[in-house]
Amino acid sequence: MLTILDTPQKPAAGSLTDRKSEFIGQACHIEDQEAAMAFVQEVRLQHPKARHVCHCAIWGPEGRTSERMSDDGEPSGTAGKPILEVMRRQGLTDCVLTVTRYFGGILLGSGGLIRAYSSAASLALKAAKSARILLTQRFTITVDYPEYDPLRRLIRNYGGHVETEDFTDRVRLTYDLEPTAVPAFDGRLDDLLQGRAQPSALGEGRRLIPLSKDKASSASR
Repeated sequence: MLTILDTPQKPAAGSLTDRKSEFIGQACHIEDQEAAMAFVQEVRLQHPKARHVCHCAIWGPEGRTSERMSDDGEPSGTAGKPILEVMRRQGLTDCVLTVTRYFGGILLGSGGLIRAYSSAASLALKAAKSARILLTQRFTITVDYPEYDPLRRLIRNYGGHVETEDFTDRVRLTYDLEPTAVPAFDGRLDDLLQGRAQPSALGEGRRLIPLSKDKASSASR
């Protein structure tokens, strides 16, 4: 699945005007529902005179995602659902998207509202920085200093990533690997350390791989 990297402090944004109503889309990365609702509330504070602040949030791993959406007073199905469909089509998770409407005095009808909210959502996501979510397995291990550099090279050679390092009398590393790489890596790790240290599993991890605009567009199709 994909996510976006823009933060709540600097969300991606896009806007349009339709028959004097302004629609402002804003999107950012979040980890859970609490963070999503905090962002929605911040948008409301930024736009106290707006008629509606509609939103959709999706979070959680593939196959176990949760969703929340709101029409915020617009006719049912004309705001939150169109935003949700835009996010679904792009295969997104762990993000929230708001569309703020300043009413221009002209009714748009259901079809017009759906088009306007979909378009504003799409413009915000077009401006966003996208990333692929890579599911990993995370481990920690403590080694002596002479083994530090060879271990880092081994992790890198198997496509892994060192998350943290703690230097005391020894070195404690936290690293992640794609699940398919773990068996072969562990065999080489045994050869390197000769039983002097063993990794401890920390569970599932995730790594965000930034995508170029072209790659993000291809991944969402």
